[in-house]
Amino acid sequence: MISQFLALFTRRAVRGALVFSADFDSTARWVAGRSWAYPDGGPVNPGDNKLDHLVDDPSYSRTGTFRATRRPDGNWDAGLLTTEGSEEGFMLRAEDVLEARVRLPEGMGAWPAIWTWRDGGQEVDVFEYHPDNPDLLELSNHVRGGSHYFRDASAVQPGAWVDLKVKFGANSVVWWVNGTRVFADRRGVGRRWRAYLIVNLSVCAGRYHPAPDPDVSELSYQVSELSVYR
Repeated sequence: MISQFLALFTRRAVRGALVFSADFDSTARWVAGRSWAYPDGGPVNPGDNKLDHLVDDPSYSRTGTFRATRRPDGNWDAGLLTTEGSEEGFMLRAEDVLEARVRLPEGMGAWPAIWTWRDGGQEVDVFEYHPDNPDLLELSNHVRGGSHYFRDASAVQPGAWVDLKVKFGANSVVWWVNGTRVFADRRGVGRRWRAYLIVNLSVCAGRYHPAPDPDVSELSYQVSELSVYR
């Protein structure tokens, strides 16, 4: 009993106090359907090889299921939530720890991600995924140039639930997958780093990864939990 208490205390001490939780339906916490990570705030971003047409319809993001549906013009209505521009205006800081549980998409062309952004950069990708590389998660620190392709055919596959954890360290960003430490970039984000949080489902246009099959009209992935500790 004492050992269990000590283990719980140690976990809480390492990750700190809870400062942010998903609450995707909160309009004070999240803005839906626009982001300054997209040209002019959206709704489209063809230069990044995306078919996204961002929408603020709550059924595309605020349930924790991030959806995309085919439009007649060839683009896809897509769900995105960001803390940028929200009433609360939450920003991640150096040394924060983010934990999330996601269910990976199954449809070809789906491009889910949890990532950060501010003032044209400050991007760290908690994860990106493409079903054409079914066993691979992309983990990237674009602030100082660290990245890793994590492969695990038993745990990472279309439709799988995956637990993610990232510490945005000033000197090293560290990723865990399903409780196992898988990458430390030894670059970090710097002590003054601040960034907004983005959760979204993009759709690939076909340059780097296959676009959706012609007979597919909807894609989705789920985020059941998302918390930040400080």
